Amino acid sequence: MGSTVSSFLYLISGICFIIALRGLSHPATSRAGNYCGVVGMVIAIFTTLTLEVVQNYAIITVGLLIGGTIGTIIARKIQMTALPQLVAAFHSLVGLSACFVAIAAFYQPEAYSIGNKLGLMKTGALLEVALGLAIGAITFTGSIVAFGKLQGTITSNPLIFSGQHVLNALMCGVLITLVILLCYSQSPAAFWLIFFVALVLGCCLVLPIGGADMPIVVSMLNSYSGWAATGIGFTLNNHLMIITGALVGSSGAILCYIMCKGMNRSFFSVIIGGFGKKSKNIRKSQSESNQISVKEGDAEEAAFMLKQASSVVIVPGYGMAVAQAQHALREMANLLKAKGVVVRYAIHPVAGRMPGHMNVLLAEANVPYEDVLELDEVNIQFAQTDVAFVIGANDVTNPAAKNDPSSPIYGMPILDVENAKSVLFAKRSMAFGYAGVENDLFFRKNTLMLFGDAKKMCEKIIQYLN
Repeated sequence: MGSTVSSFLYLISGICFIIALRGLSHPATSRAGNYCGVVGMVIAIFTTLTLEVVQNYAIITVGLLIGGTIGTIIARKIQMTALPQLVAAFHSLVGLSACFVAIAAFYQPEAYSIGNKLGLMKTGALLEVALGLAIGAITFTGSIVAFGKLQGTITSNPLIFSGQHVLNALMCGVLITLVILLCYSQSPAAFWLIFFVALVLGCCLVLPIGGADMPIVVSMLNSYSGWAATGIGFTLNNHLMIITGALVGSSGAILCYIMCKGMNRSFFSVIIGGFGKKSKNIRKSQSESNQISVKEGDAEEAAFMLKQASSVVIVPGYGMAVAQAQHALREMANLLKAKGVVVRYAIHPVAGRMPGHMNVLLAEANVPYEDVLELDEVNIQFAQTDVAFVIGANDVTNPAAKNDPSSPIYGMPILDVENAKSVLFAKRSMAFGYAGVENDLFFRKNTLMLFGDAKKMCEKIIQYLN
C-alpha cells in the first residue's frame, strides 16, 4: 500500500478515535463511541499489516491469535468488580510493550530507519527511545503495584517512609542525567540504568498512594500509558500511534484532574506520586464502634419507609458492585416508580474503584440515563429528599470529609445524604470503607442500617413492596 493511502487511512482511524472519546464522555453515547473506537482500531490494524515494512505475517498472526484468545476469555469471564484491576493490568502491558520497542530500536536502529549500518543513532532518535523506555518502565511497575492494591495482594494503606520524596526527586534527577548521557554516548550501560531506575521509580510513585485515592491512580496510569504509546510512535515513525498516544495521554491527564477535583487533591502532587500521607486520624476500634449505638432495621421496615416516600435518591457504591445488586436495585426502583415515587440515582465522581465504575454498572442494568445525577446536581436536592437509599457507598457519603480535619478524606466533596429526611444504609457490616475510616453517617439519628448482602436485601425489599 502506498504511503499516501496508508496516511489517509491512518487519518480516518485517528478521527474515529477522537469521535470515540467524544462518545464515551456521556452514558447515552458511550455505546456508539465504543463501536467507533473498534472501527478505528480495525482500520489501523489493517493499514499497518499492508505496510511494506511488514515482512513476517506468520509471527504476527500467531501473536494476534494468542492475544485475541486471551483477551476474549478475560472479557467474557471478568466480573465488573474486577474491572479496575483489569484496566491497571492492561496499562502495565502498554508500558512493557514500550520498553520492548525501545530495546529493539536501541540494538537494531537500522531496522527502524533511525540509525546507520554501524548502529549509530541520531541524538533525536536516542531521546525518543530514552523517553519511551523511561515512561514505559514507570507505567509498567506502577500499574503492577496498582493492580496489587486493587486486588488486595498489596495493602491499600499508604506505604510511606522518611525521605520518600527526596528519594523520588533523586531518582528523577538520575533519570534526566542518564537520558542526557545516553544521547551523547549511546552507552548500553546508560540505557539499562534508565530502564532499572524507571522500574524502581514506578513502584515508589504508586506505593505511597492509599486506597481512597486509587481512582486517581487509574486515571494517572492511563495518562502515562498514553505517553508511553506516543514514545513508541516516534520510535516507529508511526503517525497514528503518536496521535492515539497523545489522545490517551491528554484525556487521561484531564480525567486525572477531574478526579483530583472530585477528591480535593492536588493534581501536581498526584503526578509526582506525593499525595499519599499518613493519616493523623485515630480510627475507632471495632470494640469502640460497637459501644456506639446504631439503629438497625430490616427489609420490611425499609420497604415501608420507601413506600411512604414521595422522593428517593439511590446512592450506589462498590458494595453494590461486589454483590452484583444493580439489577435487583433497578427492579426495586421500578416498583417504587409504579407507586408514584420519584426515584433518582446519585453518582459520586470516584464511586467504586475507577472513574465511571457505577455508571457502567447502572447502564448494564438498563437504568435510564436521565435518572442518574452527578454530585453537584443532586446535592442541592437532598434536603427535599424523603429517603436516601445508600447501597455499599461508604467513603463518598462520610460527613467526616466535611467536619473532621484529621480525617484522611477531609476536604473531599461528598454526597450530602445526611441532609435527607431519612437514610437507609445497606451494608454487610460496620467494617471500615476503602479509605480505612469510620463513617459518621452510621451513627446519625436519621440513619437506619440494613445489614446483609446488598442483593439479598434489595430482593427482600422487593417482596415487601409487591
